[in-house]
Amino acid sequence: MPLIVGGGPAGAAAGIRLAQSGMRPVIVERTAEPADMLCGGFLSWNSVEILRDCGVDPMALGAHALHRARIFAGGRAVAMMLPAASAGLSRQSLDKALLDRAARAGVEIRRGVTVRSIEGGSVRYADGTVESPDHLILATGKHDVRGCARPVVSNDPSVGLRWRFRAGARLADAVGDAIELHLFRHGYAGLVMQEEGAANLCLAVRRSAFVAAGQSADAMLATILAQSATLGDRLAGESLGPAQAIANIPYGWRARDRDAMLYRVGDQLGVIPSLAGEGVGIALATGMRAADAIIAGMDPQTYQDRTSRRIGLPIACASLIWSIFERPDLARLAMPVLTRIPGMATAALRWTRIGAVPAKSPS
Repeated sequence: MPLIVGGGPAGAAAGIRLAQSGMRPVIVERTAEPADMLCGGFLSWNSVEILRDCGVDPMALGAHALHRARIFAGGRAVAMMLPAASAGLSRQSLDKALLDRAARAGVEIRRGVTVRSIEGGSVRYADGTVESPDHLILATGKHDVRGCARPVVSNDPSVGLRWRFRAGARLADAVGDAIELHLFRHGYAGLVMQEEGAANLCLAVRRSAFVAAGQSADAMLATILAQSATLGDRLAGESLGPAQAIANIPYGWRARDRDAMLYRVGDQLGVIPSLAGEGVGIALATGMRAADAIIAGMDPQTYQDRTSRRIGLPIACASLIWSIFERPDLARLAMPVLTRIPGMATAALRWTRIGAVPAKSPS
């Protein structure tokens, strides 16, 4: 029996693929009900394509159609068309649809189940019971599990903050069919419309900047708005409510250990900077590749080596862009390149995508 720890996009995609092969996988998910997660509110054209391969159409779920991208930094702005239609959709809607699809495919879903630790190939639950599945997939996203925690890769890691709120007509008209990136020192803000008239505002900021702002989400946002007139204008008069937060995001990390005992997927295999908008795409693709590896009898180490290499280019490209964009002086110099060199913007967007997954090949 394959056991999948985590019921987000990576875990659901793995479960769907395994069930379609005739296996009967089990997904254990710590949340008792569908919840709106901090990351993944933007679905790139690549993610939309992979989702449809999984049997889920974001537009049928009411997703907000997106066709453009805008980048703002230091008083400059760049606008571009996306290579293909993308979508703004909450993780609550996406995760529910994927788990529903997995259940219809034959996956057993166990909700409200907390995994305390993983020891070798065995899972220890909060109630003290231990399970040792034939195959184990780790799909817990940005949340680590004791025994399989990812290493710290920076002495100044990122903090993620997020607000989802009902957008006023003025904000909805201003953002329209675009995904917006507002750059500032030590971080960026992403703003996009989602289903049912909601707006999604996400920040990724260095921990040092968050500490300097008093370790308060509202104070951090106020600091950013003082640097970004356009974002301040966008949010004027809006009621954002409380923020969600997650600390110590290891952007740029990839699994490279030499004694893999399980199949890591999504952020547990590699963490792409969120400004690339490809976190969900990597989650889906690696979940499917892990399932294909299990179906083909491929051991966890071989799967990890091959798949970690495959996501290396998108993560490296996104990390380079992030290192430029979090420095306003460099960002102002780099932004004109996106419009003055033909094809540069499209190339940058494509270099940060993982690509679709072949129907039967994990390699």
